[in-house]
Amino acid sequence: MTRLALTYFAILFAIGFVLGTLRVMLLVPSLGPRNAELLEIPVMLVAIFFVGRWIARHCQGRKQAVGVGCMALALLLSAEVMLAAILFRKSPMEALLDKDPVSGAAYYVSLLLFAIMPAWMRRAIDDDDEPSKPSR
Repeated sequence: MTRLALTYFAILFAIGFVLGTLRVMLLVPSLGPRNAELLEIPVMLVAIFFVGRWIARHCQGRKQAVGVGCMALALLLSAEVMLAAILFRKSPMEALLDKDPVSGAAYYVSLLLFAIMPAWMRRAIDDDDEPSKPSR
């Protein structure tokens, strides 16, 4: 489970890091931080969907998928706090709570989806694998 959580975290953290860098360099100057973040989030959600589905295929059931999502979320939040402390000298509370009200709310929804996606996709996989019940 740890390897899957590390893989899920690492892939999406890398994608987010690249997108965040591009967002700051290319979009923020012309659109502002809020609009740039709101444009980045759908791209991340697509990545979360595909990577979450791939990870779910490697989980040994929904219980493991829930654990993978929770562990990956803890890793992601830890990385965000550490980066904010190193790059911007922010405290952990500032790193987690100093967000735009609109794009910050969307960000936290995306974090929730990040956490539940492996279990959600595992459930879909398990439902597809169940034989159809005959109708009466």
